[in-house]
Amino acid sequence: MSGSFDRWNTLKRRAREGGGADRVERHRAQGKLTARERLEAFFDAGTFSELDPFVVHRVEKFGLAERKIPGDGVVTGWGEVDGRPVCAFAQDATVFGGALGEAHASKIVKVMDTARKAGVPIVGLNDSGGARIQEGVLGLGGYGEIFFRNVLLSGVVPQLSLVLGPCAGGAVYSPAITDFVVIARGTGRMFITGPDVVRAVTGEDVSMESLGGAEAHASLSGVAHFTVDSDKEAVALARRLLGYLPLNNLEEPPRAEPHPPPATAASELIRLVPADPNAPYDVHEVIERLVDVGSFLEVHAAWAANLVVGLARLDGRPVGVVANNPAVLAGTLDISASTKAARFVRFCDAFNLPLLTLVDVPGFLPGTAQEHGGIIRHGAKLLYAYAEATVPMLTVILRKAYGGAYDVMCSKHLGGDLNLAWPTAEIAVMGAEGAVNVLYHKELGAAGESGRAALRSRLTDEYAREFLNPYLAAERGFVDDVIDPQETRARLVRGLNLWATKRDDRPGRKHGNIPL
Repeated sequence: MSGSFDRWNTLKRRAREGGGADRVERHRAQGKLTARERLEAFFDAGTFSELDPFVVHRVEKFGLAERKIPGDGVVTGWGEVDGRPVCAFAQDATVFGGALGEAHASKIVKVMDTARKAGVPIVGLNDSGGARIQEGVLGLGGYGEIFFRNVLLSGVVPQLSLVLGPCAGGAVYSPAITDFVVIARGTGRMFITGPDVVRAVTGEDVSMESLGGAEAHASLSGVAHFTVDSDKEAVALARRLLGYLPLNNLEEPPRAEPHPPPATAASELIRLVPADPNAPYDVHEVIERLVDVGSFLEVHAAWAANLVVGLARLDGRPVGVVANNPAVLAGTLDISASTKAARFVRFCDAFNLPLLTLVDVPGFLPGTAQEHGGIIRHGAKLLYAYAEATVPMLTVILRKAYGGAYDVMCSKHLGGDLNLAWPTAEIAVMGAEGAVNVLYHKELGAAGESGRAALRSRLTDEYAREFLNPYLAAERGFVDDVIDPQETRARLVRGLNLWATKRDDRPGRKHGNIPL
């Protein structure tokens, strides 16, 4: 019996040591926590239960027969985050560089299957050089098994990816399928092919950081939803993010104690949104005065900033917020903004998060780059996402809602449940100047140089008074009410209380065909 315990102690110690003291020291010298330290920081103290600590690879070639380390370079298991169960895996870069082989993959697959059956979120802490070359196609097969489960779990349980080291080649596709990607500056990197291959194939000379670092993926590619400065910040952000989400798609998001904005916030709304429809303002200021204090967690903050998305609480209830931002590109919808919002709307719908949409949009961004880049197709994604959603949807038109963008931004026609407008709202096909140029081009042409400016000014004023207001839409029921801006939060809270039990039956189908 004592011999059995001796062996058990030896194997457990070897598993905890990872790749050995030297490798662990070099790992920490990069400012990184070890795989086990990351999990200890992520889970509530004393709640982590490990799976498969004794698993080793089965490869006898390339000198691997003598290098069998318990755990095989990944720590898997489950624990609690703020008292709620969560599954996770953390790749150990001190063991084979965190490279994925058959046994390594089988552990990740098992914990993902555990998350699916238990109905709890799965969080991956990625730090890997990619597939283990010595295992050939076995590693590639392992990635395929993981990707397949990412897809099976999509929309069933929340999936979070923390990229805290290299994530190269096929390894990047698993995080890409998950709901949110958090990447650490300076250490986290994602790319299909590294700088050496890029240089050899294209002649481009690019650094690892500029090719696949945190800022590149947060602001240019949109692959990363969040950037952080350290491993500890990454796990703290993941914990906060999970606090908005249900354990699975059959549960409601967790409610919290309401924290309403100060009493002065309501009256400040009128001042924040200029009456001049062409004057910019930062919609973050509006959001902060409508949602619970300190609750707004912006997603994709550095990418497509002309549209803001994020999670917040409204009277203690988690909601998803989508808002045009006139401070950037006048709040227009472009390719990146449409894709960003469509993905976020679909996530919220999958996990029962009501949607709050704040509208101030002059239309889609014009130009050949947008048209040739497929703005029609990308804009249709957002249209599709809203029309497909069955969660409660609340919309407030703050100022402009022009053209097709009016429809796309959660209009009543796409299924909006409570659609409100401020008196400053302008719901029209286009702005007054553009409309006058189209409607009265003959009259303006005949007016001559001397009278053209005065005529255009008079016609523009007349068109604005007649059409650039919310009342024509309200007469048709396209807007449920025109409200005092100071009432906005109260009306949204009451609307959310009503629509929280929303039921919306849709035709049976295998799935739709979103214009990807």
